[in-house]
Amino acid sequence: MRIALYEPEIAGNVGAVLRLGACFGTHIDLIEPMGFAWDDRRVRRTAMDYIDHVEITRHAGFEAFRQTAPGQRLVLFTTKGSVSAYDFEFRPDDVLLFGKESAGVPESVAAVCDARVRIPLRAEVRSLNLATSAALALGEALRQTGMLPEA
Repeated sequence: MRIALYEPEIAGNVGAVLRLGACFGTHIDLIEPMGFAWDDRRVRRTAMDYIDHVEITRHAGFEAFRQTAPGQRLVLFTTKGSVSAYDFEFRPDDVLLFGKESAGVPESVAAVCDARVRIPLRAEVRSLNLATSAALALGEALRQTGMLPEA
């Protein structure tokens, strides 16, 4: 299972997702351009020394990323999703895709995804933080597939 971040804009969110990947043994794909310099110290500060324990791949764009996941199902997490993450059936080789913080993904990217999934929220709020969404999604996907790490 992999987490892919489409054009992330906030270094702290990326750092938190890298730490998440390190803790659960999940590969992280970063689809450029990003909204900050990769050497930004905020990424390392948020990820701390966990950054040394996560596999990260940076991609020049969405098409470059897609070429690295042939045959893998691309599951887009979006507020426009038609199915709840808790009703969706995850597979061990799924790629969990999250859009940029300010705008999600363009329709051209959403159109090639195999599923559009949402995290259910109260009607009066818009969305969760990117790192929080990734944590909830990954936790549910790993739970369903029996891939949670042993304590």
